[in-house]
Amino acid sequence: MKPVVCFGEIMGRMAAPDNLRLRQTRNLEVTYAGAEASVAASICNFGGTARYVTALPQHALAEATMDSLRGVGIDTSHVLRPKKGRLGLYFLETGANQRPSNVIYDREDSAIAITEASAYDWESIFSGAQWLHLSGITPALSRTAAVATRVAAEAAKAAGCQVSIDLNFRKKLWKWDDRLGARELAEKTMRETLPFVDLVIANEEDCHDVLGIHAGDTDVEAGALDTSRYPDVARKVVALFPNVSRVAITLRESHSASHNNWGAMLFEASSDSAHFAPLDSAGNYRSYQIKNIVDRVGGGDSFAGGLIFALTTPELSEPAVALKYAVAASCLKHSIKGDFNFSTRAEVEALMGGAASGRVVR
Repeated sequence: MKPVVCFGEIMGRMAAPDNLRLRQTRNLEVTYAGAEASVAASICNFGGTARYVTALPQHALAEATMDSLRGVGIDTSHVLRPKKGRLGLYFLETGANQRPSNVIYDREDSAIAITEASAYDWESIFSGAQWLHLSGITPALSRTAAVATRVAAEAAKAAGCQVSIDLNFRKKLWKWDDRLGARELAEKTMRETLPFVDLVIANEEDCHDVLGIHAGDTDVEAGALDTSRYPDVARKVVALFPNVSRVAITLRESHSASHNNWGAMLFEASSDSAHFAPLDSAGNYRSYQIKNIVDRVGGGDSFAGGLIFALTTPELSEPAVALKYAVAASCLKHSIKGDFNFSTRAEVEALMGGAASGRVVR
């Protein structure tokens, strides 16, 4: 498999243990995470090849971050180590039942936020690669990071790569231009990168917040999604950006912090067709019922990683199969603590085949 390149920020994840609130705990569990890094980790854990590009400072915590990437087989040879900039952090308290999870970001002036696009050797980065994955999180960090994201997309297309982007709207981060609100800044910035993108990944809120496209009779707070509206949402994305050949929309019905229903749609522009997963025995959409979530952070990234891996793996690349794989992969991620999905391809394919009981494998 030719490498998939992932460009973005990886941070220290500081999580309150045992469902404690941040104001309660005297200890924090430290791991390392970021949307694009989580995608790269999924691809490697499924047996693929991923190349990660970022900028990290020169100290021991950054070395630990590198170790976490290398530990799952990610190629870190293109990670820059500038003398300036810090390691971004985020603090997490995991919700339960009716109490939602909460994230506090501490990412200002991180190394990737202040590293210019010209510092990266894009020709070398994309040499031999087949795909670039981006997210809407890294360009939210700073104007500099936004430019680097767009330049990465341009360079990838020039090198003949497919490009995907997960819109990933984060209201708390989009504040580097005081003249614009978070949504306005996100839309303006993302519209500069989307002309270079082949696959757009989003959820119903991202489409509205970043592109102003609404999914009709949908209430994510009430846990009710009108799935019949999503093909039209995808068509509107393609109408805005005719270069986009596929649109994937994750379908999360949130009944509580501990109970979500999970599925997705993949729209193919060339055939004007929409695929949904998972399906019941009659071929109708029927979401996974995830009633005891261990950690939902990284669930969307594991979907993106699963979809990219499947689309670049010949025996999984048929759109309906690729979507089924991605949804099963992300379903399993909800049972795993931390941002990375440590599920294997065999485990994902077992769930695709109906092995959903959770019985002990002996």
